[in-house]
Amino acid sequence: METDVHELLRSLRVWDPEVTELPPLAPATAPAEPLPLFTAWFAQAVAAGQPEPHTVSLATADEEGRPDVRIVMLHGADESGWFFATHAGSRKGRQLASRPYAALAFYWPVHGRQIRVRGPVTAAPPEQAQSDLHARSTGALAAALTGRQSEVLGSVEELAAASETAWERARREPDAEVPSWTLYRLQPEEVEFFQGDAGRRHVRLRYRRTEDGWIHELLWP
Repeated sequence: METDVHELLRSLRVWDPEVTELPPLAPATAPAEPLPLFTAWFAQAVAAGQPEPHTVSLATADEEGRPDVRIVMLHGADESGWFFATHAGSRKGRQLASRPYAALAFYWPVHGRQIRVRGPVTAAPPEQAQSDLHARSTGALAAALTGRQSEVLGSVEELAAASETAWERARREPDAEVPSWTLYRLQPEEVEFFQGDAGRRHVRLRYRRTEDGWIHELLWP
């Protein structure tokens, strides 16, 4: 019997109380800037056992304005912005070169929370990118050394051979440089915090950067 997508969808439940807790979000007590709230929510997601809370959807657009999205790893967040990394020649790298603006979306169902961030993107200095790469695992370095991200692959055997060579080098040269590896910083212009509510009275708190600093406002769910 073929699986029916619609039947599967009807069988699913959002925010099952057995595995999800929906904490309140009080806008009146929210911090003046978005980073402290992001840091607090991120720490709470980690403590609650949210799988891979550091994964985030990254949206970019090509030269014609057509959108693209994929999952990447968060490499850091501070007062200057949110960081992620990739090869400059990858699809997202090329898109950011032509349209240096992006959006991020975190989803942590353990607390029914989303965080959306968008703004202009700049590349960090090469030495910072290499330092970031070498602070990661041997596997991360091997993947970066394999290179050719987003290019057409002839076969899985070709990938296996290139990956094995890269792993050998990563073990032999843990400080090997990968010139194409680029650390990107998204400087937020808007950051939205979405807190789910069992009664569907979801709280959406949006921060907007202005010439005078951050302001925050509520949005209808």
